[in-house]
This record gives sequence, structure tokens and C-alpha cells, in this order.
Amino acid sequence: MLYHAYEMTHVALAPMRQMARFGREALQSPANPLAESYGARVSAAGLDMFIKATQRYAKPEFGLESTLVDGVEVPVSEEVALSLPFCDLLHFKRETTVKQQKLLIIAPLSGHYATLLRGTVKQMLPDFDIYITDWVDGRDVPLSMGGFDLDDYTDYLIQFCQKLGEDGARPAVLAVCQPGVPMLVAAALMAADGAKHRPASLTLMGSPIDTTINPKTPNELATSKPLSWFEHNVIKRVPWPNAGFMRRVYPGFLQLSGFMSMNLDRHVDAHTEHFHNLVKGDGDSAEAHRRFYDEYMAVMDLTAEYYLQTIERVFQKHLLAEGRYNYRDRLVDPAKITDIALMTVEGENDDITGLGQTEAAHGLVSLPKAMRAHYVQKDVGHYGVFNGSRWRGQIAPRVKAFITAHQGG
Repeated sequence: MLYHAYEMTHVALAPMRQMARFGREALQSPANPLAESYGARVSAAGLDMFIKATQRYAKPEFGLESTLVDGVEVPVSEEVALSLPFCDLLHFKRETTVKQQKLLIIAPLSGHYATLLRGTVKQMLPDFDIYITDWVDGRDVPLSMGGFDLDDYTDYLIQFCQKLGEDGARPAVLAVCQPGVPMLVAAALMAADGAKHRPASLTLMGSPIDTTINPKTPNELATSKPLSWFEHNVIKRVPWPNAGFMRRVYPGFLQLSGFMSMNLDRHVDAHTEHFHNLVKGDGDSAEAHRRFYDEYMAVMDLTAEYYLQTIERVFQKHLLAEGRYNYRDRLVDPAKITDIALMTVEGENDDITGLGQTEAAHGLVSLPKAMRAHYVQKDVGHYGVFNGSRWRGQIAPRVKAFITAHQGG
């Protein structure tokens, strides 16, 4: 009933949101002689805050229209290279004849959309032929399409590697945060099977490979309660009239409340400052706030089976780290990875994936030193690993160099 109550509340507030929009426009209208008065600015700012607090945020756009390839600006367009029920393989097609290695970027399926990695894609686009996993909101997938669990996730990643390897060249793979586990599983399976499309290199960034190392708040939450608690308290059924009606999911709005609570003081301060910027008419600061929260507040539902399996396998039982991970009754052996170069990247101040959790991947594979790399970026948290100035200036150049050096595996 919680999901239904959430939907009903959103609908019930729709007339109030519309009235707030009319009021804001009237207060800010050039025809209003009092538009620049302090009272009008405060009232308009308050209405704007109400609208933002009660609206539903749509899936953002990547908005990457061009990039530089060998110093030449070329147009970029998005196309779906492969469409599966729960994920589209999105290709950033560049209008250039320059041939570069294909790079599969695996966006996390942990509540936010793939556009959270816009900065990651933008930085890698000049040097590689980029594909990214564009996950579909669970509430938008009909029950007739079946379920989606952690093994299905692994299947998808193998299919995507196969798609990128159709030309005979082994692709590079970069997995950000949560997909590090299923991608390492997929790589181990492809390596064991001698698949021609197995990656030439695998870069894991802020991934929870072994959550027993330096556990952070999400790790502690996942282990503080039995799996049954999560199933009974956070799993809900998608209400009508959504396409995924009756599908069991972990709703995005519940995930968002968890995200916000982790740094509540920071979010309250940010919104307080935003209100003051609106009153002052500081358009640049207000716009920067809107851009960030338009992305941050856009969330998606996760299928129940996928979410619960992740809690159990990754955070509670640590199956991959302990050599007990099974994929469809097949024991996964990362030691079979002998010719897929591995790079791990961590943030010194990561408060989601503790320092050392990603590096643990090196202890599972069988690779010579020349095919390994590990890098810790100082003074960055979780999101700073794949976005921001240190990603652009320090992390990305190292990742590019590693991928380029190991194109042949």
C-alpha cells in the first residue's frame, strides 16, 4: 500500500503544483510592478521550492552533442545498439572515420539512471568508441517480460561484450561501483569458456568486491538485518497504471530517502542556500543547484529479485570474495582470468565503497604484475572517482593509458 499511497499523494498534489507555477510566473512577470520587491522574490522562491519538492523527476538526457577526435570536433548521436527488456545498450556514435577501441561503460543499477555517468562518458568519448548500459526503470517493464536477477544481469553483460566483439576485436570494459561484481563474474565465465569476445581489459571503479574490508554505512545497513527484513519492508508492488503493474520492486522513492538520509545535513544546507540564491537572483548558483538535483532526484525502481540477491550475495555472504559464488549452479572461478588486464580505482574518502574493497579483485585473478594496476585518488569520495575535476585531470588519463596499453589483452 505504501507505493499506492505515494502515487496517490503525487496525483493529489498536482493541482497545488500547478497553482504554485501560476503564482511563481505571476510574481516574476515583467508586467508585475512589484516583481523586484523583496516580498515577491521570497514568495516566488518559496513556490519554486514547493514545486521542486513535490514533482516527479524524469529521466535526464546525456546531452552530448559533439566531441573532439584527434583535435577535430565531430558530431555525436545516440543510437540503441542492442535492446533487451531491462536494458538498452546505448552507443554514442561519432561522425568520424577514425577507428578506436570499443569501450563498454557499465553504469550502476542502484537507483539512478545511467546519465549519472555523463561526465565519465564525456571524458572518455574523444579516445574510445563508447557504449553504455542504459538500464530501464523496473516499473516500466511488464510482468510478461519475466524477471531480472543477478544472473540475468551477468547474462546481459556477456551479451553486450559479444555485441561489441562482433568485429573480432576484444572490447575494453569499465564498471562503475555496483556492477563490478557481476562484471567480474561475467569476465570469469567468458575467460573459462575461452570466449573470443572476452574483454581485453577490465577497469573497476569504486566496486564492492569484498565488503568485509573497511565496511561503510551501506555495508553495515545490509548486514544489520536479515534478508527477510528487506523483503518485508522495502519490496513493494508497482501500482496501476504503470506498465510494470504488480511487479515486485525496490521503489526509487524509498531508495532516494535512503540516499538523502546518509548526508541529510548537507542536503538541507544546499536547499537553504538555494532558497537564498533564488531570493538574491543569483541565477548561476541556482541553475547549478537545479542541474545537480534534477539528476540526483531522478530515480528508478529495481526488481526485487535483483536487489535481494545483491544484498545476500555481495553484502551479507561475500560469496565472490570467498570463492563461493554460483552462477546458475556453476561455481565461478575468477582465477580463470589470465589474459584480461585488470585496473582498480578507489577514492581515499569513499563513504560508500570502503578503501580496499575494489582492490580485493586483484587477489581473485591470475594475472602477471604487468597486467595489473591499482590507483587510489586522494581527497575524493565515491562520486569523485568518476566525476569532477580529479576524475578529469588525474583518474581518467591513467585509465585511458591502461586501456590503450592492453588493447590486445
